[in-house]
Amino acid sequence: MRKIISTPDAPEAIGPYSQAIQANGFVFISGQIPVNPKTKQIVEGGVAEQAEQVIKNLDAVLKAAGSGLDQVVRTTVYLKDMAEFAVMNAVYERFFPQNAPARSTFEVVRLPKDVRIEIDAIAVAG
Repeated sequence: MRKIISTPDAPEAIGPYSQAIQANGFVFISGQIPVNPKTKQIVEGGVAEQAEQVIKNLDAVLKAAGSGLDQVVRTTVYLKDMAEFAVMNAVYERFFPQNAPARSTFEVVRLPKDVRIEIDAIAVAG
């Protein structure tokens, strides 16, 4: 069974994809960027502020699926500049203080809307 997950509490998809898909006991969340879902604008500031908004967006999608950050088993972090890894990691650790999910982090040339960070995730469905 495959279920589309959508919530107004996270940015709308900006292309032909879903915010998330729930299937076979997991939630597969599309990459989230630091767009405030209320203002539809990229959050001001550097990678710390952007990382915080991205994780809040992930959390909103997870909640819509009946799950939560504590159920995340895997993330992929895409950074515009790997020199910002430590700053991103400090924010990330606040949201995943114990039993952190498996993770890969990559530096990429460019991200949608020229943001500094994007994160996708896989979680256990609620």
